[in-house]
Amino acid sequence: MTVRIQAADFDIGSEIAALRRANPKIGAVASFVGVVRDVNEGGAVEEMALEHYPGMTERAIEEIISQARGRWNIYDALVIHRVGTLKPLDQIVLVVVTSGHRGDAFAACEFVMDYLKTRAPFWKKEKTPSGARWVDARASDDISAERWRLKG
Repeated sequence: MTVRIQAADFDIGSEIAALRRANPKIGAVASFVGVVRDVNEGGAVEEMALEHYPGMTERAIEEIISQARGRWNIYDALVIHRVGTLKPLDQIVLVVVTSGHRGDAFAACEFVMDYLKTRAPFWKKEKTPSGARWVDARASDDISAERWRLKG
């Protein structure tokens, strides 16, 4: 399990290749990449600043991965989340999960991402043509995370 919070960009192919090299039993790799959009809630976004609490954020993400390991048969997981100032088209987050089979890999990857959106301590501030604004949590993210609680 690897969790990295960093300002630097990441190379998806290199990260996945490194994770796959770790275990010849891997039969499935599921991944998700989040990207900065140039629009949010109908308004233009020029850039986004992401903040976090060092140490606390990593521990929260490690706990999310641990919960995924308790639910699905996965071999490994990687979460890279960027902080600092990002522009539209920049990568924000990478989640990669390896498993023997696709079902476990897909479900665990989706679970980790849903919980990242609702339980990891990040704060986002968007710069728009009309000024800066903090990004509020979305009700749809809470609904996505809640469905995992209902599934036991």
